[in-house]
Amino acid sequence: MESMIRFTDVHKVYDAGENSVHALRGLDFEIGSGEYIAIMGPSGSGKSTLMHILGCLDVPTQGEYYLAGTPVSQMGSRELAKVRNQRVGFVFQTFNLLPRASIVRNVELPMLYAGLGRGERRDRALKALGRVGLAERAKHLPSQLSGGQRQRVAIARALVNAPSIVLADEPTGNLDRKTGQEILGIFDELRSQGHTVIVVTHDVEVAARAQRIIRIVDGLIESAVPQAEPAGATA
Repeated sequence: MESMIRFTDVHKVYDAGENSVHALRGLDFEIGSGEYIAIMGPSGSGKSTLMHILGCLDVPTQGEYYLAGTPVSQMGSRELAKVRNQRVGFVFQTFNLLPRASIVRNVELPMLYAGLGRGERRDRALKALGRVGLAERAKHLPSQLSGGQRQRVAIARALVNAPSIVLADEPTGNLDRKTGQEILGIFDELRSQGHTVIVVTHDVEVAARAQRIIRIVDGLIESAVPQAEPAGATA
């Protein structure tokens, strides 16, 4: 399997000095292209820091992050912005939708930053909403949707620029179990379509859908265990 992500001796230290916090302590791992990974660990273990570095929202204090073979440390600010906009799709627990914009406008937002024209933005946004079963709700406001529907909008927004990586931070944390299972079904489909899917979660049922679970404790990888038959696997 081709490597999409590779960490070599990655450390992250905040507030260097007497009160410094060593959030990550020399991580070494790889994630293959098209792999479905769950990252687990207790609060304060370094999961959020790892997610921020994976999404190029933060940088290591030491070590190197290779994205599709390219050292992220060698990317300039414009290239990093392009990575965040076009190569990585973010899905958050709190949805992060603009409350006064229609859902189609919310989905169009990443393409606005990418400089696409109005017609192409609208066409691609409607297709992305169609992928998550919400094309008929395009003109609704987020407040007119259920929590599960809002998370589907967030997923559509994450997919609209056809990213190779989808990063999801507790994507079912604010949803009931049935709706959460529906959202996880979408991630199963994304993985089958070739996306690299990385989910940070406390929920063992969510993690069970992944091919491999990376457990982090005190900034260190405690284990990185492949699962014999992920719960979301399809024949």
